[in-house]
Amino acid sequence: MIYTSGVPGFVKVVKNKAYFKRYEVKFRRRREGKTDFYARKRLVVQDKNKYNTPKYRLIVRLSNRDICCQIAYAKIEGDHIVSAAYSHELPKYGINVGLTNYAAAYCTGLLLARRVLHKFGMEQVYEGQVEVTGDEFNVESVDGQPGVFTCYLDAGLTRTTTGNKVFGALKGAVDGGLAIPHSVKRFPGYDAESKEFNAEVHRKHIMGMNVADYMSYLMDEDEDAYKKQFSRFIKNGVTPDTVEEMYAKAHAAIRANPVHEKKPKKDVQKKRWNRAKLSLAQRKNRVAQKKASFLRAQAQEAGDG
Repeated sequence: MIYTSGVPGFVKVVKNKAYFKRYEVKFRRRREGKTDFYARKRLVVQDKNKYNTPKYRLIVRLSNRDICCQIAYAKIEGDHIVSAAYSHELPKYGINVGLTNYAAAYCTGLLLARRVLHKFGMEQVYEGQVEVTGDEFNVESVDGQPGVFTCYLDAGLTRTTTGNKVFGALKGAVDGGLAIPHSVKRFPGYDAESKEFNAEVHRKHIMGMNVADYMSYLMDEDEDAYKKQFSRFIKNGVTPDTVEEMYAKAHAAIRANPVHEKKPKKDVQKKRWNRAKLSLAQRKNRVAQKKASFLRAQAQEAGDG
């Protein structure tokens, strides 16, 4: 800053060649605004006394139409996905609507937990919390059996506010039998002022009762708004009275068969828009046929003449 006759004057800082020679670009996914590397480093780095033991992460990502849950661990060449579950799989278990709400997030987390335990043959040892209470629950290792499957929540760039759907997926995974360090402070039903947790409020969110209550409210207050907002619920025959039963049946169905079924490969007949390339023998045969045809035409002309 330069002062001339008592009035401060500002000098523009010129970034010269020395600055640009030393400039280092940030990681690609930081430039794209996709990865928080400060958080990732702490989620990925394993204790040195654990040698090559993978440090598993429960990755939860929310989009407008889907919820993605994955169990992954980091390697030099990139993350290795152990197992994954998506909310678009829930129609298989009887949930055809509301695939991005808190209850769907819980179901997706539960599906992932049961799927990964089935993969490692521990689904009978660690059943988790079968009856949904919404209260705090932690899985403990069973003596004489393989240790409990432990992982850590990776929420990405999501704002971890109280009641966020990320914690619905976490609760589903914990109730499914995975050990994930957490507290109840971010579940729906926790009051920051009184520092008390109401498990019943949390249970209502898990069973979709908050949605059912809103449906009932709209039906009474504004029929047109209800028909517009819950058109897919109406189309699938879902009413406020059947919501809780729908999710309870889905939880039981997920526990009964969490295995992912691969779709059969389609037998696709490829369509060619240009002529197939001829082999050497075919090309020689084509030339021989043209020669013979030319010679026949010449002989016929000579005979006619």
